Amino acid sequence: MAREAYPYLGVLLSLAVFLSFVGIYFPVGFYLAAVAVAVAAFVAYFFRDPERIVPKEEGICVAPADGTVTRCEPLDGSEGAYLISIFLSPLDVHINRAPIAGRITRVDYVKGRFVPATRQDSSLINEQNIVTIEDGACRVIVKQVAGIVARRCVLWKREGEYVSIGERLGLIKFSSRTDLVLPSDFKVSVKTGDRVRGGVTIIARKTR
Repeated sequence: MAREAYPYLGVLLSLAVFLSFVGIYFPVGFYLAAVAVAVAAFVAYFFRDPERIVPKEEGICVAPADGTVTRCEPLDGSEGAYLISIFLSPLDVHINRAPIAGRITRVDYVKGRFVPATRQDSSLINEQNIVTIEDGACRVIVKQVAGIVARRCVLWKREGEYVSIGERLGLIKFSSRTDLVLPSDFKVSVKTGDRVRGGVTIIARKTR
């Protein structure tokens, strides 16, 4: 479980205990305590952080998040770059992972709005972290994009750090979106509507 869950669980479980004592005098307290426990169970489920077996194949790019591919197309105004957008529902694992091995050469935080993550323009106007990872001449960009429910993008890595393929980068709280920008020397192997798993699904391979 991701450590970001602990404050929520602490509050909810403490509230459940308090309501249980209230229930001794007012029976409704037991029902409210059960609701608090149920919400705590969902929080624990949401912040789950399962281990993943990362493919060992050379020259691959893996999905940076669990979810559904909602956009997979050439990036406007670029020379062969490709944009892949992954929507994460509240039921998906919300851990973001490194799509390739390399060094984080740049991290940009963009303060923005909180429109629904399914909107195509959300990656332009919503709050987000933009992480650039480079491995030699290969450069990919991962965007953690907040949604209408998600209000915080958490990045655990810093500029200058080296990451392995599939390594945890951070998480986005509640439903959100993760964008991936690939250079022209990758051939994309997923399409809109596909379900992907972070650190596991191969979404592109190098062509040279």
